Amino acid sequence: MAKERNDKQENENEESGGKSIIEKIQQLGQTSVAQAPDSRIHVLSIIGQIEGHMQLPPQNKTTKYEHVIPQLIAIEQNPKIEGLIVLMNTVGGDVEAGLAISEMISSLSKPSVSIVLGGGHSIGAPIAVSTDYSFIVPTATMTIHPIRLTGLVIGVPQTFEYLDKMQDRVISFVTSHSSITEDKFKELMFAKGNLTRDIGTNVIGTDAVSYGLIHEVGGVAHAMRKLNELMDEHKSDHQGELQ
Repeated sequence: MAKERNDKQENENEESGGKSIIEKIQQLGQTSVAQAPDSRIHVLSIIGQIEGHMQLPPQNKTTKYEHVIPQLIAIEQNPKIEGLIVLMNTVGGDVEAGLAISEMISSLSKPSVSIVLGGGHSIGAPIAVSTDYSFIVPTATMTIHPIRLTGLVIGVPQTFEYLDKMQDRVISFVTSHSSITEDKFKELMFAKGNLTRDIGTNVIGTDAVSYGLIHEVGGVAHAMRKLNELMDEHKSDHQGELQ
């Protein structure tokens, strides 16, 4: 009887564990990532469309900013997490949500590295440059284009002034967190003929580095190596301050 109860308990634990993993995938788009003491690095995924104040249709793959922001606060508070790696494959999305995530990542006290894998389009560009060091794989692309609105737009001068100011916020953030100049970024943003039904530029991996938008072409191994270097430097600097 005792053996049957143990077997039943094990089966129930396995079922509950399986359900827990499925729920995490459904809610956060990922299973539980390696945490301290197994790893001193937290992995943050920016996948699909960045969802802001409006909920997107259920068939859309989204990164919800109400999920990301608490994670970033937890990373800052947890002393066992020493570094952050941001994995990106996003088409962009809500401008204010994207800028909020970018500002939070850039203001972390812990070292951070980003990798643009498939794409870092639109408002994904500020997130890609918000880390201490950025990588892009050779086949990845970043679409740089002006800000636009969808849905009902009130056709008054103030609307266009608001758009212009919001665009200035994006340009200011990108240029202050990367080596690209404001003139070059605006040139890419307003270029004609590169996109079939839009203005802007589709920047491929090596070009993003040559423009100064991204630090280096590289993948996961390069990013992990760089992040470990930054974490070791940060730890030695912190220990020096304590002494």
